[in-house]
Formats: sequence, C-alpha cells, structure tokens
Amino acid sequence: MTLAHVAADTSKPLRDTTVASILEDAAAAAPGSDALVEGVAGERRRWTYAELLAAASSAAGSLAERFEPGERLAVYAPSLTEVLILSYGAAMAGLVYVPLNPALRAREVHHILSTSGAAGVFVTDSWRGNEPRAVVESLRASLPSLREVVRFEDWDAFTASGPASCSRAGPAPDDVAQIVFTSGTTGVPKGARLTHRGMTNAARFGGERFGLGPGDRYVQNMPLFHVGGQEVSFCLCQLGVTNISVPVFEAGLVLRLIGEERATHIVGVPTMLVAMIDHPDFGSCDLSTLRAISSGGAVVPPELIRHIEANLEARITVVFGQTESCGYISQTELGDDPEVKAVSLGHPLEQIEARVVDPDTGAVVPTGTVGELQIRGFNVMQGYHDMPEATAETLIDGGWLRTGDLVTLDERGYMQIAGRLKEMIVSGGTNIFPLEIEAVLGEHPDVAQAAVLGVPDRRWGELVVGVLRPRGATVDVVEVEKWARERLAAYKIPKRWVVVDEMPMTATGKVQKFLLREGVDGG
Repeated sequence: MTLAHVAADTSKPLRDTTVASILEDAAAAAPGSDALVEGVAGERRRWTYAELLAAASSAAGSLAERFEPGERLAVYAPSLTEVLILSYGAAMAGLVYVPLNPALRAREVHHILSTSGAAGVFVTDSWRGNEPRAVVESLRASLPSLREVVRFEDWDAFTASGPASCSRAGPAPDDVAQIVFTSGTTGVPKGARLTHRGMTNAARFGGERFGLGPGDRYVQNMPLFHVGGQEVSFCLCQLGVTNISVPVFEAGLVLRLIGEERATHIVGVPTMLVAMIDHPDFGSCDLSTLRAISSGGAVVPPELIRHIEANLEARITVVFGQTESCGYISQTELGDDPEVKAVSLGHPLEQIEARVVDPDTGAVVPTGTVGELQIRGFNVMQGYHDMPEATAETLIDGGWLRTGDLVTLDERGYMQIAGRLKEMIVSGGTNIFPLEIEAVLGEHPDVAQAAVLGVPDRRWGELVVGVLRPRGATVDVVEVEKWARERLAAYKIPKRWVVVDEMPMTATGKVQKFLLREGVDGG
C-alpha cells in the first residue's frame, strides 16, 4: 500500500532572497530591459528595471523618514503601478507591507488596521463607489497606532519628501515581508505572516514551471491587494520578464493588451478567462504571440481548460495554493496532457513536502483516498499576526500547515480537489467566508436566521447564495441586500437570494447546508 505523501523535491535550491534584493538583482542584470508597463487603454507609462529600482529606492527613502524598521504599512487601494513600487520600497525600508482590498468597508478596514497595528496607510480618494480615504479618516480616532495617511494622489510629493534612496540595511530573508489577511472557519480575518524567503522563492519556482524567462511579456491581471498579485509580480521580476500590470481587469482591455504589447503569457482566474472568451472582440484580437496561460484561485472548470488548449495555440498551467502558503502549493506542468490538467491541481513545487491525512486521526491515508492536505516547507507562514490560538490550530507539530482542503493524491504526486473542510466559497477567484456574511445578515431586524453557501456557476466558479428565514411573515430582500452593502465589500454580497420558512437543522442546532444546497440547485 502506497501512502499519500510526497517528499520535498530538492533539485532546485532555495535562495537567500528578499523582496528588496530581487529588484536590485534584476536591475543589475538587465538595467535597460522593460520591467513595468502601466496596462491601461490610453498612453502607457513604462519603466526599465533601472528606472523601477530608482523609483522604489526613492519611495524607500521617503518611507524611512517616517517609519521605523518592522512597522506595518497598510495599502488600501486598487492595483496602481505606484502600489507595486511601494511594495518594493517598503521592503527596502524594512517595513512590513499589509495589503487591503479597496472594496472593503469601514468595519472590515478597522479590523485589519487595528489587528496589524499599522503605523501608516496609503489610500486613494475613491474606487468604484467606495471612498478609502474617507473610510480611514473616519476611523483614525479609534486607531492609536496609525500616525500617517498618505494619498496616492500625492505620490510625487511623497517621493520628493525624502532622500533618493534608503541608507538602511535591507531585510533578512526570514524577516516578515507582508501580513496578508485572509479568513478562516470563524469568519474573522486573520493576518498571515509571510517571509521574504517564502514569497520570493515560491514566486520563482512557480514562474520557472510556467516557462518564463528574459524577453517574455506578461499581462498581469491579478490584483495587487491579493497574495497572488504580489507573487506574480515578484515572479516576473526574478525571471527578467516585462510586467504589463492591469489596474482593474476588463476583458476587452486585456485582449487588446495582448496584441498591442505582444504578450507571451497571461494570468487569470477562471472568471477572467471566461469573460475574455465570451467577449465580442475575442475573435478579432491578435493573440498570435500568446504562448501560455496561468490560472488558479479557484477550481478551474475542466471544460475551460479543454476549450483554451483546443482553440488557442497556448498551453495552460493550473496553480493551487492559499495565502498561508505564499499563494503556492502545487502546479501542473505546461506539457501535461490537457485531460490531466482538466482534473488535477498538479504536483507540489520544489522544496515543498505534502501529505494527505485522515481529518479525524491525523494518519496519512493511502494514495487515492480523500483526506486533508497538509504541507511544510519554506513557503509556510510564520503564523497569524497576534492570533496564537488560530496559529496553533493551523500550524501543527513538525511544521505542518493544515490547509483545510480535501484532496486525493496519486502515485505520481499529483493532487485532485475533493472539497473543503472549511466552508469557504471561491467566487471569481476571491475567497469568501459564509460565517462573516451570515453574521451581518443575521443582524437585520427582519431576519431570524441566515445561511450563505456557494453553488457551481460557469462564470464565477461558485455563486454566492443568501438563504433567509424571516422573523415575521416575510422579508424584503432588497432591503436586506442594501443593509449588507453598507457593511460588507461588494464581492461578498450574495448574487442570488432565497427565502425559506424553515432551515434544515441537525440535532445539535447546525444548519444542514448540503440539504439547502440541494434545494437551491433544484430551484
């Protein structure tokens, strides 16, 4: 009997790199090569690697005038090119970077800023109906550690306020580079402490498996407030690739960028790829330079993989990971059979050990048996920031990370998803946690009970469904949705609502969501 355990592949060495050192190395190796392109519809700003290093160094000099090494710097903004420059600058100044989704509302922002103890936050004035600057200003009185609020609209003045470079020694590889907030089974956002060594090496291994190298040009769709967007950017930097960074994903724009910028690679969660394929310009855009596509962030539908590889002269790689693992655990090979990629999560990246265990006993199960995936290696977080109990539940003896994902593992070390121990919903590549939403819906005076679940959807991967039991005779769904939108980010709002007289319950008082899901699927 073969057990579901994969030893770490040590054929590629780990490097003592940091977020600061990878940019310095790239600029030394190819100073005049294209590093960053602002992927917008109009005139595009461009930076060589030497220019990107100079811009990041200037940001670091100004940051060092305001913050001490080890302090947390939050960024509450969309994927501006200045955001990427700031992430490098923060590393050079020895700060810990804390990204926030610009769609988050006041309650969500307060939790992250207060839990991280952020000393500073960079904001935009507005983004898609939200007002990040106003949100932060409304919270300042309740955030004693927050000293500085800087607008990206004042970026030039900020970078001019300090020296052109930072005189501090750079961070050590095992220092914390970023605290990236996710959520768990409790629905309370938790800040994963990710190291420089973990983030940079995971990004490099993933990029090498994707076949990236100098001269390649990559349309980067992943948001920089997500661990995936940061990691893709660090990957491109280390491999000498041009980063065509898209501030906000729009399918038609991305299709045009591929042709106009002669892109060789793109990344997109399944929702993005479906939007591109369904776009009316898909058939008329020049995609001849495109060689490969990276997808992940959600289970990639098998029919999508088959469609892409059958209709485009581009191969696809499927990436699987989570925030606590620096965004990477496993990945398929570009040369894998399309049918393998249609059902598999690939095999672990180099230097990552994986096993599948019985969730009840902790014993490693035989290959082909469903169990919880656990990993250990350089990419595992140091723990959750200021949450020792949550850390102890997730990081167990021997350095193993409990992922909460149910998988099977075959004799080759390839994994296949089977479900989740957690009730997490992945919609449009974004992790959504039902309990957080249920808590908000349950506070509405007309709602006696709320349940949130995900159902399969072609475009979104999973569609968020809100199930409500009225407190009285009925409940106004429009009013409940308005209530939720005032308290939660827009991507967490259910896209479909169901009103029921009773919830199916267990004997211990828990909602039987599998029965609810069957009812929703059946109309």
